[in-house]
Amino acid sequence: MASYSRDDAIRELAPVLGKAPAGAVSGQWTATTMQAGHSSRTGGYRDAEGKYVPEDSSHSLGIIDEVVEKLNAAAQQRFNTMVIGWKKPKFPFGRGEVTLETHFDQTIVPRGPDDPIYEAAAAARRAFWQGYGRPHEGFVVDRQKANTYNQTKWFGPHRRILAIDRPGKLMLATDGLSTPWAGIADPENGVECELYMEFDATTLNTAGIGNWASLLINIGDLVADGHRVARDVEKHGAILLCRLTEDYAPLTRIMLSRDPGRIEGLPFGSVPLILVTPIAEAEIDGQDLSDEWCATAARHALAKRGIRN
Repeated sequence: MASYSRDDAIRELAPVLGKAPAGAVSGQWTATTMQAGHSSRTGGYRDAEGKYVPEDSSHSLGIIDEVVEKLNAAAQQRFNTMVIGWKKPKFPFGRGEVTLETHFDQTIVPRGPDDPIYEAAAAARRAFWQGYGRPHEGFVVDRQKANTYNQTKWFGPHRRILAIDRPGKLMLATDGLSTPWAGIADPENGVECELYMEFDATTLNTAGIGNWASLLINIGDLVADGHRVARDVEKHGAILLCRLTEDYAPLTRIMLSRDPGRIEGLPFGSVPLILVTPIAEAEIDGQDLSDEWCATAARHALAKRGIRN
């Protein structure tokens, strides 16, 4: 891009920021450059007491985003954060003071598509399941179709199902909901949980395992797309997440319930396990379904099955 300096940016910002709402004496905004397809802008005007002053909805500050983009394109020194300040002029018809600072904040740099943290999370999960039983080699289902940032529907590179043998039991478990998000800098283990189902090993053949594993992938999609589902399971003990298709009759709903187990050793601490249980409508017949997540009915079904959480 042609030369574009901080002075150029300030000249563009000054007349727009100067159209401040009544009562505003200062303002500060922090904006980031585009990283992994995302940018952000926070801040606003403040009054003499330091309280935020609401902006007129017709007063657009999109100029800040434009200035960040132009200055970033012309910058000789890399930056990813810009802080803009404004002060009301001391005299009527004077010019307000506009300041602009740029810096590089390593803590907001998104994880790249090949960050080793992803495989570190996978190794921690496999070590955990080895303590539970005997994990099968490979994965029952492995759907790693990802975008350029290596994000699947679970927002990290892993979207797959493990099978674990236990005495008389077969477990299917999600492997990837707790992988740190790709293309995002937040220090979190993804969706902060993993799901599992448990079956009588004598009742499942290869086709049955594949069908339940595909369902578990889809349930993982719902959990990943939801807002803090793991938190709500912890809060209520059990919830009804979704309905099943007629293919699963007489089972009609999916229940998620709290499990005492936690996967340790992940990059950003431990995450809880959540038990996935298909239930029949008869198990919640007559129960109140009006509360959040139908939690009362879910706990009733859990108790009838003798599942402790």
